Amino acid sequence: MSNLTIDAERLWDSLMETARIGATPDGGIARLTLSEDDRRVRDWLRARCDALGLSMTVDEAGNMFATRPGARADLPAIAMGSHLDTQPTGGKFDGVLGVLAGLEVLRTLDAAGYRTEAPLMLVNWTNEEGSRFSPAMLGSGIWAGVYSREYGDGRADARGDTFGASLDRIGYRGEARAGAVRFGAMFELHIEQGPILEAEGVEIGVVQGIQGMRWFDLTMTGTAAHTGSTPMGMRRNALLGMARVIEGIDRIAKAHPDAVGTIGFLEIGPNSHNVIPGEVRATIDLRHPSDAVLDRMQAEVEELVRDAAEAVGLTHRLEQISRTAPVVFDAECIASVRTGARAAGYSTRDIISGAGHDAAHAAAVAPTTMIFVPCKDGLSHNPAESTEPAECAAGAQVLLEAVLDYDRRMAEARKGVAA
Repeated sequence: MSNLTIDAERLWDSLMETARIGATPDGGIARLTLSEDDRRVRDWLRARCDALGLSMTVDEAGNMFATRPGARADLPAIAMGSHLDTQPTGGKFDGVLGVLAGLEVLRTLDAAGYRTEAPLMLVNWTNEEGSRFSPAMLGSGIWAGVYSREYGDGRADARGDTFGASLDRIGYRGEARAGAVRFGAMFELHIEQGPILEAEGVEIGVVQGIQGMRWFDLTMTGTAAHTGSTPMGMRRNALLGMARVIEGIDRIAKAHPDAVGTIGFLEIGPNSHNVIPGEVRATIDLRHPSDAVLDRMQAEVEELVRDAAEAVGLTHRLEQISRTAPVVFDAECIASVRTGARAAGYSTRDIISGAGHDAAHAAAVAPTTMIFVPCKDGLSHNPAESTEPAECAAGAQVLLEAVLDYDRRMAEARKGVAA
């Protein structure tokens, strides 16, 4: 064991302090990306990084990278982090725990005067949630080269505000080119956002990978007409067509073991009491650990949409807006998490992430893994999202131990190469 112990109370205080930025009356957080509250929490993080003497770089997608030098200039940085933006009905821990636990690791090392061999880096990714600007994980996707800066800048929210204009407005358009900042490995701590760890009484989830995810925008168009004077047989009701799609998505997902399928956003036009809906927009979210299964599900969804539109006399547009392949995390990073959990004395189980995370894009560029801690009732994206102080502290301690173990492994490996 490292003999270094994170300050659980300081970590909890940081979580509660940042929870006041964008706080909602029901105890949650509505801190949408690139909003004024997002600017405030970014400023809060920057000030804490400045207090530690970290070097801060912000790239053109607004991703924040704060670096603590290591003893050896020939080693790439080991990164920790996640995101500070939330859902409109978000909780206090989703994403935020990963950033603040990374900050706590750096504070602990600073207080002890401990210098790692490799530099350490704290990362705050932009627009992980995708609740304001779709797709999710946009900042890390631009950084990893999955999306261009131009594509990201052009993404618009429901009011028509663009990602690029909003980024400029809050003053977090950095000068660094997206992808210019690199690291040698990344560890992302996160709440599980599911019920498995709590149900089994396990303290730490050793994350093996992330299931694949595909997002689609669907628009079904009919004819808006008077509800009282348009006979049933002469209607082109876009909502009726969408209702058939909603039921079909549920049916398709249930037909494939381990799959999930969801329509979580619906916009009805003109959305008036006595007008037949003429246009309906929706999002479709498909997830599975296998790309082959996702291919089959996508084909079935495309057929479903065509059939539903034809049956009701509608036109439709189905656009894939995000495609994330299933991710298998790095074996060496996973080994360091196991070592770290064992050193800290916590129980573990292997787990696959059902939710998407920035670690998925990071894993395409550098060795990456994640660490999960339980959350009450598996609840997330909800103001009632809850994780105990001891659970947060456990995750941060394992993060610390894992990073130190990986630092030792990397330094020894590079020493062997040099010899």
